[in-house]
This record gives sequence, structure tokens and C-alpha cells, in this order.
Amino acid sequence: MKSTLTYPLIFVSLTLLLIVRCTKKEGEQNPAGGPAAPGAQGGAPGGPGGNTPVYHAVLAKGYAISREIQSPGSIQAEERTDLQAEISGRITGIYFKEGSFVQRGTLLVKLNDADLIAQRSKMEVQLKIAEASEKRQSELLAVNGTSQQEYDLATLQVSNIKADMDLNAVNLTKTEIRAPFAGRLGLRNISLGAYVTPQIILTNIAQVNTLKIEFNVIEKYTSELQLGKIVRFRTDVSQKVYDAKIIAFENALTNDTRQLRIRAQVIRPDPTLTPGSFISVSFGVGSSAPAIMVPSQSIIPQARDKKVILYKNGAAVFSTVVTGYRDSSRVEVVQGLQTGDTILTSGLLSIRPGAQIKVQVTE
Repeated sequence: MKSTLTYPLIFVSLTLLLIVRCTKKEGEQNPAGGPAAPGAQGGAPGGPGGNTPVYHAVLAKGYAISREIQSPGSIQAEERTDLQAEISGRITGIYFKEGSFVQRGTLLVKLNDADLIAQRSKMEVQLKIAEASEKRQSELLAVNGTSQQEYDLATLQVSNIKADMDLNAVNLTKTEIRAPFAGRLGLRNISLGAYVTPQIILTNIAQVNTLKIEFNVIEKYTSELQLGKIVRFRTDVSQKVYDAKIIAFENALTNDTRQLRIRAQVIRPDPTLTPGSFISVSFGVGSSAPAIMVPSQSIIPQARDKKVILYKNGAAVFSTVVTGYRDSSRVEVVQGLQTGDTILTSGLLSIRPGAQIKVQVTE
């Protein structure tokens, strides 16, 4: 029984051993197109015997850029004031229409002046009597019929009455509210018969044929603006661009935002411009000469400066740069680059100074 099982087991063992040896010999072969042996492929990118990595880059060029700064502002009338009465009284006449244009000196509102007119009539009678008395005293003085003192008192009485009449005339003018300058009236806040005091605003008037704008500029750009410089602005109502000439500056920066308030005179205003409207003011800064502009992603910000990676003689060279104007996708480099330099725009975090690289220059 033992000899019967031994021979089949030996045969099976020999067969398996033969299969294993044949498989091993086939694996050791490396015919053309077959699997590569370990170490036949290049090493890590950039390492000895490996492939040199390829990065994207651009050439530094001079661009004619529009260095414009945008600032919010508002339109203002050349002159604007609230109209109020100087004295209290009842309104007896309203002589203007809301929103109408009026000339300087136009009568707008009349207050009750009956008491002042009555006082004037009384003083006119008193003046006649005083003048007659003065005349008699003068005739008597000529014949030594009265003293100089009596004549002086009569003369003083005449002068006092005339002074009271002048004061009465001034008070009469205060019952008339007139336009202080030519302009457009606003809405009226009073009605006929209303009793008003100097605290009540009757209406307002604005000189809208001449307009000005006011806007703020951050401290960095204040040196770019001078008296007489032309700025441009547009409103939300229209895309038309208007010009304005700077006429005045505030005498100090604001404490909270460190901005300077600037006032400019609108050149050739039109009826579509309304005082109080929001505007966007733009003005140019810096030189108009072509500037080197690079993509924003090529700038590497650091703690104390900014750098870019240049491609020189097949290697990566780090260069410190000073940036200036910035738009939506590019940054101006004012120092650290020259026209024609090759600047890397990809793989910036993985490159080490002096690393051997290849670049693909794109526009």
C-alpha cells in the first residue's frame, strides 16, 4: 500500500518543480518591447539621469498702460442755501413756484408788515413837527431869541426821528425774502397765512447752471493732483464722461480714512447733472511711459519684499522686484526687471534657486 502512493507523489512533485523553473527563465528574458528592468527609467524629475521639468514663462515687455484711479464722489451746486426769515411774522404773500428758476433779488415771500408801516407813518408826522420846531429855533437863534442849547436839542430831535425811520426801513426789508442769487428753487415748506420764525426753512435755492464735484483721494495719490488738473467723472444715470478742473483741496486728511477731500469745477455741465448725484471720478497717476507688466501669479510675496523667478542659462534665478500699479490681471514692476527677461509663471512653490529647468514661453 505504501509503494502504491509513493510513485504518484514523486511524479507530481517533479512536474511542479519543472513548471517553476521554466517560468523563472522566461521572466529573466528582456526582449525588445518587453517589461523594463528596475532602474532602466530616468530618476526623479531634475535628478541625475532624469527628465528636466518644463515650466510656463512669459517675456518682460513694455506696455502702454492707463494708470487710472477710481474714486467715488458727488455733484454739488456752485451755491446752495436754505431760505429763512430774519424775523417772525405771518406770511401774506408767496410769489414763486416750486422748482422754478429765479433771478437774483426776485421777491419770493412777503411777511405781514402792517405794524411797521404804521410806525413809519407815525414817524413821518413826528419828523415834520420836529423839522418845523428846528426851523423856528434857527430863526430865533438868528435874532438871539433862544439859546444855542435849545436849537441843538431841536436838531437832535430831528436826527433821532430820521434814525428811527432808517431802522424801520431795515425792518421792512426783513419782511421780504428775496433770492440771494440766480438759481433754481426747491420745494416750499410753508403756506399762505402761516406764522413763521427764523428757525423755519421756507425753501432752498441752488445755482445749478454752474456745478462742482467733491471726492476723496487716499494719501498715496495726493501728490499726483494739483490745482488745475483735469479729472473725469460719470454718473449712474448716463455713461457720458464729463471733465472737471480741480479748484481746491481740504487743508488736512481725514482722521479715520486718511483721505484728502478735493473739489473740482465741472466743465460744460448739462441739465442731466443733478446736485447730490453719486459719481465715479477717475484720474491718471504716474508716468505715461511704457511700463513692464507681468502676470499677477508670477509675483512671490515675502515678509519684507517681493520676488520673481527668472530663467537664465537653463537655471532658475530669484530676483527681488518693486511693484507699482496693478490692474485686474497684471502688476507693474518698477524695479528689478528689464525688458526681455524671462519670468516663470507656474510651479513657483516647487522651484529652488539654481535648479536646472526648461521653460515654455507663452504670450
